[in-house]
Amino acid sequence: MVTAIIGGQWGDEGKGKIIDLLAEKADVVIRAQGGNNAGHTVVTEHGEFKFQLMPSGILYPHVTCVIGHGVVVDPRVLLKEIEQLHERGLEPASLVVSERAHMVMSYHPVLDRLEEDSRGDDRLGTTWRGIGPAYSDKIRRIGFRIGDLQKEAFMRKKLDFVVQQVKNPVMTDLYKQDRFDPDMMLEEYLGYASQLDPYIKDTYPIVQDALDRGARVLLEGAQATMLDLDFGTYPYVTSSNPTAGGACTGSGVPPTRLDAVLLVLKAYTTRVGYGPFPTEETGEVGDQIRERGREFGTVTGRARRVGYFDGAVARYAARVNGATSIALTKLDILEQLPEIKVCVGYDFRGEFHDHPMANISHLKHCEPRYVTLPGWEQPIGHCRAWEELPANCRSYVECLEDVCGTLVELIGVGPRRDQFVVRGRSFL
Repeated sequence: MVTAIIGGQWGDEGKGKIIDLLAEKADVVIRAQGGNNAGHTVVTEHGEFKFQLMPSGILYPHVTCVIGHGVVVDPRVLLKEIEQLHERGLEPASLVVSERAHMVMSYHPVLDRLEEDSRGDDRLGTTWRGIGPAYSDKIRRIGFRIGDLQKEAFMRKKLDFVVQQVKNPVMTDLYKQDRFDPDMMLEEYLGYASQLDPYIKDTYPIVQDALDRGARVLLEGAQATMLDLDFGTYPYVTSSNPTAGGACTGSGVPPTRLDAVLLVLKAYTTRVGYGPFPTEETGEVGDQIRERGREFGTVTGRARRVGYFDGAVARYAARVNGATSIALTKLDILEQLPEIKVCVGYDFRGEFHDHPMANISHLKHCEPRYVTLPGWEQPIGHCRAWEELPANCRSYVECLEDVCGTLVELIGVGPRRDQFVVRGRSFL
């Protein structure tokens, strides 16, 4: 069975925790797209782990963990995450990195920051990790793939061309900065080659073999639907396609082999950086949710913008991804609110919209239409069955189901691995 785990909002929904929970019964976990601009936190008996590239299933020795060809990999970050595991006495022997995955080169973060700074008030709020420039070079066909680390002569020749003919003119003529040194860069990346060589493989036969033998495969998406390059709030988006379609493309799993799409939604809505956010709460309620939910970026540490659950976004994500069920996270964060609002759509210029408009100017100036539900005002972290949740809490979940048109089959009621209420298992 193949299940895609997809974020349904603007990221930070808790996908890593969901993957970690499901990976116990999985055979293969494939990270399909994105780079180290995304982060996920997993809490286990070994402590808290913060990963940016490593597939969440890496904490289970029996799971083959694949970094797919749709990912852009910063070798420095990946090696740090491997070292993080070594420091806890864990060996990532099951890790496989696709030789087709593109690399973040040392000039990418530099150019990312320079371009973002040059935008002034029109900046996009990137993480400065070089992800956009790396994907751009992939499209321009001047990118370097992980497999290139095993070809020293090729690396030397191509680096000289890309650095001298493409990158340095931009650095000196446009930004008035020092030139990059291709020789130093070659030495740096050949150093990564020797350390990463055991993990670099052609993942095509690994993925196809898993499908042929009916293995339980999880496709792990980074970021989320509203940051999708095509379906998100462009240009305030990421540089890849963190949707179910992108998961297939970046993993090598054919769309016809996808059995389930588990859409991960936070019980409220958050966003990092710039861009429209119709349900944003900038007052006391927003501050309360942010503090209780520890809504600060895993990668950047930036405070996340916080708001009520946006049903228009969630409904849109469910349809775009063909969601078969929903995993709802952080429901416990709302347990102190006396009443909770749910956005069911937007009003704009006398018209009602049940999904986010493509025109972000319209989306910025629309008015969310809310329904208000009573809160439950009691802790739920101990609940493990649907019937154990307070009646008002169950009503809230049922309201979200109605708005999204999709069943909520997994409910997070706390930060630990075991703090879930399971209502269905169509995703297993």
